Amino acid sequence: MMRKSRPVQVKHVQIGGGAPVVIQSMTKTDTANVDETVKQIEEMVTAGCEVVRLAVPDNDAAIALKEIRKRVPEVPLVADIHFHYKLALMALDAGVDKLRLNPGNIGKHERIVEVVRAAQVQKVPIRIGVNGGSLEKDLLQKYGTATPEAMFESAMRHIRILEDLDFTDIIISLKASDVHRTVAAYRLLAEKVDYPFHLGVTEAGTAFTGTVKSSIGLGILLHEGIGDTIRVSLAAEPQEEVRVAWEIVKSLGLRTRGVTVVACPTCGRLDVDNFVEIVTEIERRLAHVQEPLHLSIMGCAVNGPGEAHDSQLGITFGRGVGMIFKDGVPMRKVAGEDIVEAFVKETEKLLAEGAAAKPETRHELVSIQ
Repeated sequence: MMRKSRPVQVKHVQIGGGAPVVIQSMTKTDTANVDETVKQIEEMVTAGCEVVRLAVPDNDAAIALKEIRKRVPEVPLVADIHFHYKLALMALDAGVDKLRLNPGNIGKHERIVEVVRAAQVQKVPIRIGVNGGSLEKDLLQKYGTATPEAMFESAMRHIRILEDLDFTDIIISLKASDVHRTVAAYRLLAEKVDYPFHLGVTEAGTAFTGTVKSSIGLGILLHEGIGDTIRVSLAAEPQEEVRVAWEIVKSLGLRTRGVTVVACPTCGRLDVDNFVEIVTEIERRLAHVQEPLHLSIMGCAVNGPGEAHDSQLGITFGRGVGMIFKDGVPMRKVAGEDIVEAFVKETEKLLAEGAAAKPETRHELVSIQ
């Protein structure tokens, strides 16, 4: 069952309120280096990032935000602030679209009021970002460690600060570095508030381990209808985070974008030596495609025709020759050495004909019960 959350607007992107799950990531450059940061933002957006977060640890980074805002005027930008309320005010002055800020961590009450009032005037939402690795000391003493209950209590504490100031343009995250605590914390909070949730398993690890942990943690919650925007945290380039995030939402039928390739895992029936290289090269050649497209690349004739029937375009190998299928119907044979080029050209032709799949909205979820 889908959790009902209230809508929050981040520039032109709606988060919550039944909107599709929003994909975001975070730049990994020095924010003060405007050229490198803008270059990375553009690469992230090309990969499918819909909201970009930037670290603002000091004055130089805050000052750079104005120029970054000018150079990427259409991209929703989030300023990530810790402890320093003046940096939050500078970020708002620079024109950011959202603050990632825990109000209880920026000092005296009058400082909180100043930031919240400025955010209200500019209609900039605040994401409360509870992290299992940086909980308040009194909560750690109370619970002994960063339990889901401690994370929940921390979130409610920050929420009340904002609500007491009549600020409800709020998004919340409850991230831990392991799946169990992350899932449990979000489930607890989902029963108490209707604010949209930003999902993530924080400090998840390298591209391999982090992808596995994020896919399980985020997958469980999204399957339960919990979560309105996601960031996959990897020790990797942000474009890889975006790519993994898209695969997660695509696999659950929540969003559609770009090429989805069904490829067999191979077995002893395979009679082509470079199957993995062929699949990898086709994916690389079609990485620029944004239209949703379902392709199948199968190594033998056992499952190949069946998968091809469910794909807009497919290819099945047999004795060094490929058979290309369109909508499950055999089109033509292709010599082994020409398979990549022929399949890419057929895909591009399909796109030119406007035959990409119709994107699904969040309300058109594929049932996986």
